[in-house]
Amino acid sequence: MNSTSTLNAAPTTAVAEALAPARVESDLQIAGDILSVQHLLQPAREHPATVAEFVGLARSIAADRSAWEHLVQYDATSRWYHRLRTGPGYEVWLLSWVPGQGSGLHDHGASSGVLTVLEGELTEHTARGPLALGAGSQRVFAPGYAHEVQNDSLDGAVSLHVYFPGLTEMPMHSCSPARPEALSV
Repeated sequence: MNSTSTLNAAPTTAVAEALAPARVESDLQIAGDILSVQHLLQPAREHPATVAEFVGLARSIAADRSAWEHLVQYDATSRWYHRLRTGPGYEVWLLSWVPGQGSGLHDHGASSGVLTVLEGELTEHTARGPLALGAGSQRVFAPGYAHEVQNDSLDGAVSLHVYFPGLTEMPMHSCSPARPEALSV
């Protein structure tokens, strides 16, 4: 077979798969934790499209206390939340947490997100263990990332959550990494 007939031959399945359009992955799935690469973070844009730009959006909203501080309410019977903003392909939520309140173990379906602690302290519980998040701390996560967020402190806390695309589901999981005894079989 000469090189001309090789180029005109029907591609094999392996070649066809290699030439097919790749599944588009977010920059978070490709790069991992964008917060550990500070020089990649970007200021907020009118229409953010990358994880770095959503981090910038969260930071700009956090810095503008007058835009959210007057909205915060604390509710001892259930977690309080307020949708602060929506944009093309994303939404921003403001949440308050009284001492002891938690989200339960959940993921965010097909949405990625940025969690920013605005006031107080929250603890993120994952299979890797607990992580204390003080005011100004941020976490980013890809679709399917499971965690439990809880206020383990004695004071109220406020957090900002950016979801992209907008949050359409929040599947709850039966075990809680905050309670290791629930993980034992």
